[in-house]
Amino acid sequence: MSASTFSGADGGATEDIGFEFGAMACVCEVRISGLAAAHATRLAHQAIAEVRRIETAYSRYRADSVLSRINAAAGTGAALAVDEETAHLLDFAAQLHAASDGLFDVTSGVLRRAWDFKAARAPAAGQLEALLPLVGWHQVHWAGGQVALPRAGMELDFGGIGKEYAADRAATLLQRLGASSAMVNLGGDIRLVGPRPDGEPWALGIAHPRQPGALLATMSLHQGALATSGDYERFFEVDGRRYCHVLDPRSGWPVHGWQSVSVVAPACLAAGALTTIAMLKGDGALAFLDAQQVDYLAVDEQGCLHRPPIRPSVQAT
Repeated sequence: MSASTFSGADGGATEDIGFEFGAMACVCEVRISGLAAAHATRLAHQAIAEVRRIETAYSRYRADSVLSRINAAAGTGAALAVDEETAHLLDFAAQLHAASDGLFDVTSGVLRRAWDFKAARAPAAGQLEALLPLVGWHQVHWAGGQVALPRAGMELDFGGIGKEYAADRAATLLQRLGASSAMVNLGGDIRLVGPRPDGEPWALGIAHPRQPGALLATMSLHQGALATSGDYERFFEVDGRRYCHVLDPRSGWPVHGWQSVSVVAPACLAAGALTTIAMLKGDGALAFLDAQQVDYLAVDEQGCLHRPPIRPSVQAT
């Protein structure tokens, strides 16, 4: 974990302190403005601890995580009681499945077994066909605070909502502890606590999907959240075709049609879910986003930008 601080115009007390740390397989940052350095540092450490608590609880790489215990019981007929936090996340997963016509499905993580993005290798014949019967939220038994996966090999995977949920929780904690100007940035999924100390908005950069290290645009936000999904985060190309990590649960194949989709919403959990659903919607993405009445910036396969008619918060770079 590293910290960077910025002094006020008079060179006096620190008024902006940022902490970088690693979590959830990405570079993260907590930035707090308008507080004394010692106080901001204490708050930042608590926010970081909250992010790591959530990572520990829902990581599929830890045998003792909540999801790993649920997944280990798949096909046994056993229903596991879950805590209130997990219950809320499962309820949200059910809502997303319904709102997306089945496209947002937290059981689709099993499809990663067929895709090797590091080796740039597409699934072998029959791999996806063997996995698709394990995909489908409608198969999950979720009622009365208990959850069961009926088929051996089924999994729940909160990869599509985990970072966003953690960003919201960390930001809420900072606000409860007294921060009135702060930012939580988990690998580009961002939640704000109020505007800058002088009342000005935060300037949030959106990564260019085809130019590593460059910005596509900036968004000026006083509060709320910004999240982005794209085909450039984990991908490989074969014969001019790009295969990205966003997989359609119906076919098991990567989506195409959009280089990236960024959405502004009151909470990061909502923003992130909308970006993912838009990527999965393909040609129906813009109509879906317009129906949600949210601010967005989408880049199609040809590199053309799409946004709502009048959105002054978006500035092309």
